[in-house]
Amino acid sequence: MKSVCFYFQVHQPFRLRTYRFFDIGKNHYYYDEYFNRMIMRRIAEKCYLPMNSILLDQIKTLGSKFKVSFSISGLAIEQMELYAPEVLESFRKLVATGQVEILAETYAHSLSSLRDKEEFIRQVALHTRKIQDTFGITPTAFRNTELIYSDQIGADVAEMGYKVMLTEGAKHVLGWKSPNYMYANAINPKLKVLLRNFRLSDDIAFRFGMQSWADWPLTAEKFAGWLNNLNEKEEVVNIFMDYETFGEHQWAATGIFDFMKKLPAAILEGTQYQFATPTELGEKLQPVGAIHVPYPISWADEERDITAWLGNNMQDEAFARLYELAPKVRASQDEALIRDWQYLQASDHFYYMCTKWFSDGVVHKYFNHYPSPYEAYINYMNVLADFTIRVNEAVPHTSSPEEELRQTGEALLSLGAALGKSAITQVKKAARQIEDSVRRKEQEIKPVLEDLAKMSDAKIKKLVKELEADDLVAALNQAGEELVSKVLPNMSKKAREAFEEARAKAGKVSKTRMKEARKKVEEKMKEFLG
Repeated sequence: MKSVCFYFQVHQPFRLRTYRFFDIGKNHYYYDEYFNRMIMRRIAEKCYLPMNSILLDQIKTLGSKFKVSFSISGLAIEQMELYAPEVLESFRKLVATGQVEILAETYAHSLSSLRDKEEFIRQVALHTRKIQDTFGITPTAFRNTELIYSDQIGADVAEMGYKVMLTEGAKHVLGWKSPNYMYANAINPKLKVLLRNFRLSDDIAFRFGMQSWADWPLTAEKFAGWLNNLNEKEEVVNIFMDYETFGEHQWAATGIFDFMKKLPAAILEGTQYQFATPTELGEKLQPVGAIHVPYPISWADEERDITAWLGNNMQDEAFARLYELAPKVRASQDEALIRDWQYLQASDHFYYMCTKWFSDGVVHKYFNHYPSPYEAYINYMNVLADFTIRVNEAVPHTSSPEEELRQTGEALLSLGAALGKSAITQVKKAARQIEDSVRRKEQEIKPVLEDLAKMSDAKIKKLVKELEADDLVAALNQAGEELVSKVLPNMSKKAREAFEEARAKAGKVSKTRMKEARKKVEEKMKEFLG
């Protein structure tokens, strides 16, 4: 008998309030209470409550034949406790049926597995305790934040005692292989690995309500038919998606709830598949081979890598500065610091800084409440600056004076040995590396003309006042309609008249002139965003 495994991710970050430079050192509260409550209440009403009710009815109707799995981050559980306790109660009812598996993950939905193994292990343990306290069960299968996985991360998870882990069935990793089998970790084959069937998963998660899609409308019977069309030898189909797919990303008007009411019965009655949880699959299936993933993959974007969170200098700098504080935060044993440390690790904060406008820009824009990645970066770094001050005040030193002296001595000896060989060469090389690094950083975070579409109307109004009309005409000469329609409505009557007059006089604009004007506009934009 073949299996189908339904797994849903449930996560909500604690979103940051607007935290200005002048708040640093004065106000240590970082979170937008109203915004976080509003979003949780909205998703509770549109998604969590109606979908949990549907799943509970399905379990009552189909009994042990129907099973699903969830990973619910610690931050999401905290928000349910604060803003929507009835949602938490509805999840408890589902778990109490015995047909719902809760997976282990990082407490804060963090990227700690990529940087700090000690923090990774600590957060998984913390999440396990939260699941035990909330649902009275201990997770036995693991899924990492956003399905992030590599050979080393899998080995770390196996070291923690887990036997099965979920990740993405990325094409660049699988090649000709099918995701519809059980695989094993390449370093530690004791860890079994389930791979997401992204095509069938995304048919529900992303394409269900898309009327331009050739297979729209998707029905339960059609989806079951697709399962029947798969290779008879394939053992398991893993359908993994955000739980907010139901009612939030795919609105109720698309028919997504009716689809899910019919799908379990359609699969059980019309196919050879039965429902199973990850732990059951780990006990039942044997790996067909090792899956080799030397570099981290995830389920995000076309690339299926980690560039949604760590893909530009802003993200890398924020991430590095956050985790540099790890030893001191751990040493502090300060509950308030550790709570903020966890909240600031949520992967969402780095996702908001993503500048991948083109390949998956629409998806990123949907999940981002900041006007631009630059504003997300500035806001986060302001918070981090205040947090750093608090950490340094709590733990001025991470090691004993003797240990610091020993480390300094070793560093000086190492430097002296290097300088002794060729002092001038070494110093010049270091200076060039620093200069190149700074230049790359400046180039990376420098806004480009297309970023105008992401700026707020208020900032564009101020920006336009600072620009010469003929420069603006030349810069926008071959710009897309989106940019032009963003700028023109934000001009004053006087500025609009000057713009129209300059445009009438401009005639054919040379590439050199466009480049010059674009540079002027971008330099002015940098002042506004900096």
